[in-house]
Amino acid sequence: MNRQEHTKLLAEERFLANQLARLPAGAGITKRSLENRLKGIQAVLATRRVDPNPPAKSRLTFRGRPVRGTHGIAAEFGVAATKAFTDAVAAVAASFSGPLAPMGPIRNRDQNQLLITATAVGSFGFELEEARSHELPPDDETPLSRAMKQTVRLIESTTGTDDELADSLAEIDPRALEKVKAFLGVLADSQAACTIETGTEVFRFQDLDQVARSVERLSNKNVREEEVRLTGRFVGVLPHHRSFEFVPEGADGVIYGRIAPGLENPAELAGNLRGLYVSTFARTQVGTGRPRYVLLNAAAAEKFQAPG
Repeated sequence: MNRQEHTKLLAEERFLANQLARLPAGAGITKRSLENRLKGIQAVLATRRVDPNPPAKSRLTFRGRPVRGTHGIAAEFGVAATKAFTDAVAAVAASFSGPLAPMGPIRNRDQNQLLITATAVGSFGFELEEARSHELPPDDETPLSRAMKQTVRLIESTTGTDDELADSLAEIDPRALEKVKAFLGVLADSQAACTIETGTEVFRFQDLDQVARSVERLSNKNVREEEVRLTGRFVGVLPHHRSFEFVPEGADGVIYGRIAPGLENPAELAGNLRGLYVSTFARTQVGTGRPRYVLLNAAAAEKFQAPG
């Protein structure tokens, strides 16, 4: 059981014990009922261990044309929207270990499964929980748990400024982004909005127009992505944080950003600052905002050979 469930049971145990202590003499039936409930709770507390690192959970609820209040949801929409969301989260999780192939199966799909564990009340939707085959140490976080949070942050950033959206896009693999766009497309096409809760991350679309604007802001017209090759020098590299600062030849300013997961051993760059490199970056610009850069690879200028 998780900590929240354990705390709830402890509170109920205290409540029942206090009720028993206050019972007047002669309330035999009530006493036996309370005692039975108390014994049941104490048995659960004695036999079920608290998981210090419970599986990550999301609560995904919908509003709009496919939803009938708290009674139900159109089955076709519910299946399509939930699948699109889980596909997006799985793709984001898989991207943490390296760039995703443009086509074909998403790697580690079996390890990044979400379970529907309950229907969510309030509007109508589902409670999702990561499928986990073993417990983790208390301080570990699974890729799927990280991906659930990052997916919510990306969706929320589509309602923010150009710079906020660009910061989120710089952290996501292009194929994973397509999966997020597909989820928003399902919402827009069905005239639906959603609320997503994952841990402390909570986002709610205000209305259907906001969903449509988010789809538009992720369109190729508004988001310009390209690979650029620049020759210059690294003036700062933090291998642990996977971040860099780079001065292109002939430029006055410094460009900075993060280092892609696929670039191995960034410590080599940190050990050769001011050396001349030919570097390839993924450049992302949203609207008129400042471009963001992700370092894809770097080769010492004297060893560089242009692709033939």
